[in-house]
Amino acid sequence: MLNLIRWKNLLMIAFVQLLIKYAFLEPFGVATALNCLGISILILATICIAAAGNIINDIYDIETDLVNKPHRVIIGKSISEKCAFNLFFSLNIIGVGLGFYLSHLVEKPAFFTIFVLISALLFLYASYLKRTFFIGNLIISILVGLSLLIVGVFELVPSMTHINHTTQMVFFKTIFDYALFAFLINVLREISKDIEDIDGDYKTGMHTLPIILGRDRTKHMLCVLNIIPLALITRYVIINLYNQYWVVTYFLVCIIGPLIYTSIKTFSAKTKKDFKHISNMYKLVMLFGMLSLLLYKYVILS
Repeated sequence: MLNLIRWKNLLMIAFVQLLIKYAFLEPFGVATALNCLGISILILATICIAAAGNIINDIYDIETDLVNKPHRVIIGKSISEKCAFNLFFSLNIIGVGLGFYLSHLVEKPAFFTIFVLISALLFLYASYLKRTFFIGNLIISILVGLSLLIVGVFELVPSMTHINHTTQMVFFKTIFDYALFAFLINVLREISKDIEDIDGDYKTGMHTLPIILGRDRTKHMLCVLNIIPLALITRYVIINLYNQYWVVTYFLVCIIGPLIYTSIKTFSAKTKKDFKHISNMYKLVMLFGMLSLLLYKYVILS
């Protein structure tokens, strides 16, 4: 059951949202709208909807996964499709319901639409968009970025006044930068996963990048696209962190270095195992990127 909802990915979402709250916002006394209970509700709502998205994705991917990852197929083996559908609906109801409550708690009822939109997009992604040319990659990556940005939306926007507007926007912009980072890295990871899964995707009639463009062209495209986050992160470090030598070292060793390695590895990748390794490297870069939130207390206060 835990593997069905991708519990490791859900823990990552919860961990990053807690990092934003307690490692980035709280240490500086920024005006926030959520107390401990409030951020817990936000995290629970997010992971319930994300878990529901993982389940519906597996339901629609049974045929594909039987080719690409037969050892990871759960629906139809450990759990029936009907039971999976019931769990999908239950988690969505809980997640959207919590989002409705939280939106009224911060006196921003319109924010409720965010949860409805996320839930709807995850269903559309699994049922249709995943099979379209590149659109599915973009949609799921936008949702990954939104899982970070939503903390800024619920924490900073409701507590924004004309007095603290400038400060709030500085912190919101930084959260947006991290959401953009998560979006870009996830786009690259989705492309590498598509190359890895090309055999099963082709047999089930999907129209992913490697199927439309070919494995080699997509691989070369991935190498080129890798330059975008690499350039943006390098620029960010030079402009904002250039005088913090140990912070610069962290970014060089844990983020920029692995991105350069991944780009080189992609150029020479040939096998399914190679692209699995590349996908895992992007996940590692994402983790180290999020962990850098722990450094801001020392950067800003120094």
